[in-house]
Amino acid sequence: MVKHDVKDINLADKGRLRIEWAEMEMPVLREIKKEISKNKPLKGMRMAACLHVTTETANLMETLKAGGAEVALCASNPLSTQDDVAASLVKHSDIPVFAIKGEDNDTYYKHIMDLLSFAPHLTMDDGADVVGVLHKERQDLLANVIAGTEETTTGVIRLRAMAAKGVLKYPIIAVNDALTKHLFDNRYGTGQSTMDGILRATNRLIAGSVFVICGYGWCGRGVAMRARGMGAHVVVTEINPLKALEATMDGYDVMPVMEAAKIGNIFVTVTGNINVISEKCFGVMKDGAIVSNSGHFNAEIELTALAKMATGRREIRPFVEEFTLPNKTRIYVLGEGRLINLASAEGHPSSVMDMSFANQVLCSVHAVTNHKELKNTVHSVPEEIDRYIAKLKLMSMGINIDTLTDAQSEYLKSWEMGT
Repeated sequence: MVKHDVKDINLADKGRLRIEWAEMEMPVLREIKKEISKNKPLKGMRMAACLHVTTETANLMETLKAGGAEVALCASNPLSTQDDVAASLVKHSDIPVFAIKGEDNDTYYKHIMDLLSFAPHLTMDDGADVVGVLHKERQDLLANVIAGTEETTTGVIRLRAMAAKGVLKYPIIAVNDALTKHLFDNRYGTGQSTMDGILRATNRLIAGSVFVICGYGWCGRGVAMRARGMGAHVVVTEINPLKALEATMDGYDVMPVMEAAKIGNIFVTVTGNINVISEKCFGVMKDGAIVSNSGHFNAEIELTALAKMATGRREIRPFVEEFTLPNKTRIYVLGEGRLINLASAEGHPSSVMDMSFANQVLCSVHAVTNHKELKNTVHSVPEEIDRYIAKLKLMSMGINIDTLTDAQSEYLKSWEMGT
């Protein structure tokens, strides 16, 4: 059996069934798998993937392997692993996996080191932790690496900072910025799965609540849409005037986070930044306020400050921790402040991850083919890949669209034709 560190290999058969269930709703990835199985464009490439270990990710790993890659996988978040899926990838797919749900911080980074021991040619990140460890602790392996991909807003922010400082040692394709990723995965996937995670953790009624969303990027838009659809009074906090204006035009109340902290019942952070809900916020919150995060890292909530403020602390139900403050106010933090859609639920539905992971595969192939021409910076997903994935998705849904006539094509190229 391949190298691995999973919770229980005996969970593999259960995981296999769940992987098959997800695969049914991933027609684009299925089609791409069929294509790359023939010509093996990733043959000879060792790939180190640090992703959420879910049923959808399992189908991505098997697609990459079908394309000729040698793949290894670790978790990109200590609470996002589905242990039965990890076991199945090891037992049924011969893919090395290093991931255990609830692993501590030391184990999390040990697993990244285990992953990097395969001396990868390509990295596939969900938060840029592998890139960070490579550049800080395993620089001896950088000579092997030709390119990488990054799937999260948080990771892209970190990588662009590295590129701006001139320290990024290989090119990265920002899969997160593909239209077929962030317009769908971030909006519809995060919107639905975040609500799912909050409901599973709390079983609280959303209707009639004041639902505060920190950040109005594509993830924030998705959460706001779903919260309003369930009857919540939605409040948005923002630092970007354009996004704040958009949230206002979309019909939401917009205010500073300190004002929202006084009136909110449920809070969700989706910004990619640190201390968005801070010590000052906790001091003015209502008794019973529920605080959660759907951004990549738990740093969005200032949990260390909350712990110091608290006079009492207990787990009141799975994935719900109660902090009692000196004034007797009780604040409830969901899923240790980690991604609530994966901590207490199952993450995005497979039908939307279908497009995100199709981008991962095709961008990996693109990187292998073109890495010599790519500079050591963050690159956009080629437009032709985006359009191809959208076309495949429409075809799988039985939807046809128009094409330009010759006259229309000629008109768009011309400047002589007026009105």
